[in-house]
Amino acid sequence: MRKVGLFFLGLAFTFPSLFGQNTARFEKATELYNKGQYNEAAEQYLSILENGEHSPALYFNLGNCYYKQNEIGPSIYYYEKALLLKPNDPEILNNLGYAQNMRLDAVEQMPQTELRKLYDGLVNGLSFDQWSYLAIALMMFCVLCYLAYYFLGIASQKRVAFVTSVISLVLGCTAVLLAYLQYREFVSDNPAIIFAREVKIQAEPNASSESVFTLHEGTKVNVLDSLEAWRKIKLEDGQIGWVKIEKIKLLKDF
Repeated sequence: MRKVGLFFLGLAFTFPSLFGQNTARFEKATELYNKGQYNEAAEQYLSILENGEHSPALYFNLGNCYYKQNEIGPSIYYYEKALLLKPNDPEILNNLGYAQNMRLDAVEQMPQTELRKLYDGLVNGLSFDQWSYLAIALMMFCVLCYLAYYFLGIASQKRVAFVTSVISLVLGCTAVLLAYLQYREFVSDNPAIIFAREVKIQAEPNASSESVFTLHEGTKVNVLDSLEAWRKIKLEDGQIGWVKIEKIKLLKDF
């Protein structure tokens, strides 16, 4: 395996909180990882997942374990899951990028308009939770400024307090709107990762239909529809087809 990103892949077990996960198992997995026993370490992490507990750190470390074993599909899958819980994290994005470089499929994203790029940059500038916390903080600041306006006696100070409260209110409402837009996109998006080494994508939801293109493990798709054991998928370049459900693994299965 190429020496790629080992600075980050080394032991990136530095995420701060494990949210009540089984500490003993997590530490055991870390010890196994340090010894180069990546498969055994992954089993320990998976046992924590089976207990119904998950976190960005857990998924990130699982991704590292599978990357070390050249398991492209699982490594990308768990990095992507970590990214869902901790968007824009530089370490997750870095390691995900290295894993994606090992894919056989080079899917180019459809060109975006400048307006769409601006929209995505604004809405995804913060996570849903961060936009929500910012909105709460701004609303509280708005109330404080209004109280200051009410109790202050000097006209110039009252004017500053009032203007500041209005600006805080507008910014708070904007943060609420951005949080809603991001949440709506999160709910409507249904991403999955191809887990089969190679799979033919069909034009219709049956095995006898025409094969429109071929995908390999690790490729990210978006599930649009379902029909019995088939799922309608779309690639970032706009291609659409049908695939058997056992060939993919949904990311939002928390």
